[in-house]
Amino acid sequence: MTKKPSDTLLRIRGLTKAYPGVVANSDVSFDIGVGEVHALLGENGAGKSTLVKMIYGLVKPDSGTMEMNGADFAPPEPRAARASGVAMVFQHFSLFDALNVAENIALGMENPPKMRDLAAQIKDVSERYGLPLDPYRVVGDLSAGERQRVEIIRCLLQDPKLLIMDEPTSVLTPQEVDILFQTLRKLSAEGTAILYISHKLEEIRALCDHATVLRLGKVVGECTPADTTARDMAEMMVGTILKTPTRAGRDMGAVALELKSLSAKSPGAFGTSLKNISFSVQAGEILGLGGVAGNGQDELLAALSGEIRTDPDMVQMHGIGIGQMGPAQRRRQGLLSAPEERLGHAAAPDMSLIENAMLTGAVREKLVNNGFLKWGKAQEFAERIIKDFDVRTPGAANAARALSGGNLQKFVIGREVLQRPEVLVVNQPTWGVDASAAAAIRQALLDLAAGGAALVVISQDLDELMEISDRFAALNEGRLSDIRPAAGLTVEEIGMMMGGAHGMEVAHV
Repeated sequence: MTKKPSDTLLRIRGLTKAYPGVVANSDVSFDIGVGEVHALLGENGAGKSTLVKMIYGLVKPDSGTMEMNGADFAPPEPRAARASGVAMVFQHFSLFDALNVAENIALGMENPPKMRDLAAQIKDVSERYGLPLDPYRVVGDLSAGERQRVEIIRCLLQDPKLLIMDEPTSVLTPQEVDILFQTLRKLSAEGTAILYISHKLEEIRALCDHATVLRLGKVVGECTPADTTARDMAEMMVGTILKTPTRAGRDMGAVALELKSLSAKSPGAFGTSLKNISFSVQAGEILGLGGVAGNGQDELLAALSGEIRTDPDMVQMHGIGIGQMGPAQRRRQGLLSAPEERLGHAAAPDMSLIENAMLTGAVREKLVNNGFLKWGKAQEFAERIIKDFDVRTPGAANAARALSGGNLQKFVIGREVLQRPEVLVVNQPTWGVDASAAAAIRQALLDLAAGGAALVVISQDLDELMEISDRFAALNEGRLSDIRPAAGLTVEEIGMMMGGAHGMEVAHV
């Protein structure tokens, strides 16, 4: 990438923000040039969110200064940041399902025009930038990628000087990512700077002109992504040498889990029902399931864990129908699971780690006797999880909500792995954990398979799935693609299995 932005758009000097018990940002300084695509790198807890919230006027810094185009910039609220030309596409969308596209966009505007005029603007801007949108479609009917388009168009209508994007590709297929990048390059060529936050390092290498690396709230380095390997960037982020997971040769055993024409209605109004899903997993095998968020992943995990009941023969373990069984019964049979949502689903926030260890481990670890909890044994189990999976916490008596997202994830995965399941189903096993912890979790899953367990790993991280899976399939609108050997699959093939480009088209440059 040869583009060199000449003028500084945003100058940040010495930004510091502390909360009780933690310094989120400490003396952060860097510049973003006009038309520059600037990556902000760092693992969860590095301070990226706090920093962009200060730029967007959601958080007031304790000290330090910002300048926009040479003038003081200290937005007291997002409205002031938007007035100065800053727009932000958040990772988690803020859209109303029951309203249409134009109505949703109007809600985010200070003085919205008449609905007819706004619809015409939306159509014009969306087509110009290769993100076509029907202004009158109801948001509840849109795919995750289309919803993101609504958020981007909402920003582009402001004619921003700086566009902040937080994990923008987590809801896109590889084909949609390519199209989004062309859109962002067009914006950059027109002089819009982009501050880009992502954990997908190869994407950053392909798109970004410059990168600033944060660790524990401080700037620890910078680099030109195109000239830096993904591994080097990851090691700058975590501050240690990464261990690459190794796959031991393993023999496949008998079929441990089989789904036969599984169909199930989603319990949520805007969820995705499962439609005629069939697959089998052998002992010692890892089946990787990819797909854009919202295509039935949560429902599939619920149908496998027993939270959604089905006809008995739709879910079979060792040839015996278990579709009617609840979660506790399935655990007794050796089928364990770890859902995506940590707080509230995988773990009870206000309970201690000892109590959380007991919640799923009571049966297999024999932590209960005649209805009474064996506290000492439950504590031993919790401490073993903490030690084996390097969970950073003062102790097992700590509440789950006191852990960082990454540490809680390590605890949840460790809790299931250490129970030696015959079948393990996990959704987003390394979501939000740093690169070294992610490698350790992947290694634990590989070791579990090597020990003869059958694994179903659901993830939006395609690199992860290609690293650990024996076979791969994709979920799209509640249906499963054909299952293929993971070795040799191309990104293009994976993208088509996930649903291609969902109607997106290249920006009309």
